[in-house]
Amino acid sequence: MILTLTINPAIDRTITADKLVFEDRGYILETAEAAGGRGINASQVIHSFGGKTVAILTVGGATGQKIEKSLGKAGFPFDAVHVHSESRTNLTVSDRQGLTIKLNEMGAPLRAEELAEIRKRVEARLAKASWLMICGSIQPGVAPHYYCEIIEMAKAHGVKTLLDTDGEALQHAMEARPTVITPNQHEAERVLGRALITRNQYLEAVDAMHAMGPENVILSLGARGAVGACAEGVFEVLPPRAGAGEPLQV
Repeated sequence: MILTLTINPAIDRTITADKLVFEDRGYILETAEAAGGRGINASQVIHSFGGKTVAILTVGGATGQKIEKSLGKAGFPFDAVHVHSESRTNLTVSDRQGLTIKLNEMGAPLRAEELAEIRKRVEARLAKASWLMICGSIQPGVAPHYYCEIIEMAKAHGVKTLLDTDGEALQHAMEARPTVITPNQHEAERVLGRALITRNQYLEAVDAMHAMGPENVILSLGARGAVGACAEGVFEVLPPRAGAGEPLQV
């Protein structure tokens, strides 16, 4: 069973417009809302492939109620820690030409007793888990080493950990030696403090992040594939070209 942890989930509001043009009027064509957050999204994918998963998350206020209602229709179990602050809302606006703008709220601080309850809920489920996916941002005021504590707790129970976060939370948590980290290009650039542009820079980046603690590193490059580092060395994965007509060999 794969546990996912999302301490800063959101309602993802998606707006589709006819056009996004500077200093001109656009018209909304469609609006949709759904529970979001990297861990929740991961549980949805795991469930869609027939895997066993439980999503652990926080919910607060009217937005938190929307998240719970949305997840009630998702088909997989979840464990919601109720907190005093309102859950956040993220906004994505896209037009028919493919231009997209994403605006995320940062989230509201959590109390010490709420953070302790999250740890308690995670620990209670570790005995039946093989992996714990620790996903997404942390709220302002949450100590950047909080994910370190979760990783160390999971390791003490023999559970492998995947870390998918950003900024100080990622930098600190790497010291706890998670099983794998999965930064994208922008997240890797922020951790390393430099731009990554060329193939050689990507390869050097995963090697540098691997030396910072995690057992394995996978740097996601979107349509350009991924590069990674592990004990056996550095590797590169290139996706097949769309429409190439050749079956993917695994």
